[in-house]
Amino acid sequence: MEQTETIRPTEMRVSRDRQTLTVAFGDTDSFALPAEALRVLSPSAEVQGHAPDQRVTVPGKRQVRITGMEPVGNYAVRIVFDDGHNTGLFTWKYLLSLGQDFERHWSGYLAELEDKGMSRDRPEPPR
Repeated sequence: MEQTETIRPTEMRVSRDRQTLTVAFGDTDSFALPAEALRVLSPSAEVQGHAPDQRVTVPGKRQVRITGMEPVGNYAVRIVFDDGHNTGLFTWKYLLSLGQDFERHWSGYLAELEDKGMSRDRPEPPR
C-alpha cells in the first residue's frame, strides 16, 4: 500500500475459536494475526508504557481469546480479550505493520520472554 494515510481494512474477521483475527487490506494484503500476538503486542499504555523504557513483556497469554471488537472512529479498532484487556487502540497502520512484519514483531517478543525467564503458558505479572 502506498499511502499510509489512506490505509483502511477491507475485511476484519475473528475466527470461530476466537484465536485469530484476519485482516485484509485490499486484494493483496491479508494477514491472520493470532490473538496471543495481538494481546502481548497491544499498543496500549499498559503494555507499551508512555516511553520506550516503560514497555513491559506480558507472559502467559497463549490461550487468550478475542471476545469483541469495537470501532474507534475511522482509524482504529479496540480489541477486547477474555483476560479483560481492552485498552489498546489498534490503528489500521499498526495492524498493517503487524501483518507485514509479523515475524520481526513475534520473534522480538519471544526473545524478550526468554531473556526474562518468562513463559507463554505461565501467567505472572508483566515486567
